[in-house]
Amino acid sequence: MRKLSYIISFAAMSLLLSGCGIYKKYESKAQVPSDTYGTSADIIQATDGPSIGEMSWREFFTDPVLQELIEQVLANNTDLNSARIAVEKSETALQTARMAYLPSLYFSPQGTLAKFDNNPWSKTYNLPLQLSVDVDLFGSITNKKRAAKAVVMQAKLREEALRANLISTTAQQYYMLQVLDRQLEIMEATDSLWNASLETQKTLWENGKAYSTAVNQMESSYLTIKTQIVDTHRNIRSVENALCRLMGITPQHVKRSHWGSSALPHHPESETTTGQRMFDTRFLKIGVPATLLQNRPDIRMADYVMEEAFYNTQAARSAFFPTLTLQGVAGWTNSGGGVVIDPGKLLLNAVASLTQPIFARGRLIANLKTSKLTEEDLQRKYVQTVIDAGNQVNEAMADCLSAREKHAYYHRQVAVLQDAYHGTHELMDNGKASYLEVLTAQESLLSAQLSEAMNMYNGAQSVIALYIALGGAGK
Repeated sequence: MRKLSYIISFAAMSLLLSGCGIYKKYESKAQVPSDTYGTSADIIQATDGPSIGEMSWREFFTDPVLQELIEQVLANNTDLNSARIAVEKSETALQTARMAYLPSLYFSPQGTLAKFDNNPWSKTYNLPLQLSVDVDLFGSITNKKRAAKAVVMQAKLREEALRANLISTTAQQYYMLQVLDRQLEIMEATDSLWNASLETQKTLWENGKAYSTAVNQMESSYLTIKTQIVDTHRNIRSVENALCRLMGITPQHVKRSHWGSSALPHHPESETTTGQRMFDTRFLKIGVPATLLQNRPDIRMADYVMEEAFYNTQAARSAFFPTLTLQGVAGWTNSGGGVVIDPGKLLLNAVASLTQPIFARGRLIANLKTSKLTEEDLQRKYVQTVIDAGNQVNEAMADCLSAREKHAYYHRQVAVLQDAYHGTHELMDNGKASYLEVLTAQESLLSAQLSEAMNMYNGAQSVIALYIALGGAGK
């Protein structure tokens, strides 16, 4: 009894001397730069109101058809389902870590038969219940539980990051389908116009007012648009297949709205055309403080990785201190000594053991040093993660502004080239312009129209990238 009291007293004293530090909770020590986004005035300017990074994806993507596609992807995507399962696995591991506080109880019956020489058979049995409790004097169990909780949060944020990426990818593919449809409309309209030009040139040639080379050049240009239409149809099929793969369904036609029917978030005072609304930057400047980066799952996950490493270090420190284990046995036996009695006697046993590491071949010191180095490494990686996030915001904002500025130029270029094409065509009909001038005008117009449509897609893509970079799609 005195020995047990000595063990408990020694353990309590050690706990008072060192337990406070071992039970300390995690606090981030990483220092991040203040100018996370850079020094661009367009980026740091902000006005009153919510940021797009704080909008749910249903508020951000208002197209009902796109919303339906996103819901299908989130419900059926194989990678996202795997991420959900990973969360459940980590939660199971956390539950196991929490159960470590509870005692373990085993029932281990034993029986023997023995015979020596001509003596009768000797029968003995033990029916014990064995109880064992690990007392968490120095935080070993607590730190492992806290580390397991940090792992659960990492798994959840990994799922959230994948979810945001799937939403972003689905939206980008959807808008790509819309812009391809728009380009196909342009090329089919061009096909009709160029066919009319070709027929006109054939009529001039038949009347001796044009050379056969002009007809050949016109026909070659006309066949070029035909091949472009075929390529566009193939590109549409490819994007549809990619979306079907995200949704976990077999290749099929993907329903979509017409381009411009549902614009991305815009300021209510913006112009009425889809292009102008999409490239309005007033809503982009609403609320982009560095604190918004904390919405990003990758930054939060990096913080939980540091938290896990912190508690692993605490657990490595705990390994230097003694472990206290309480054990007890209760049951029945007929091998208690003396005359064998049936059904047996009550068996009781209680043991308290204290194990203090003295020399473990350097393993404990090495584990602690490794844990500290891991913490230092993860702190640096956390800072780099924040810097990379700020860079993504900077790049996305720059792409938004660039696409908006180019949109005005493309829009004007298309209008000018349309006038030039119609004017040149009239001059050719009156014999005042060559077929080469018409070819140049119509090819320039087509190129400008396709470039304008693609720039509008680039603008949508950059707004989506900004939304994700600011931690959007997490709701």
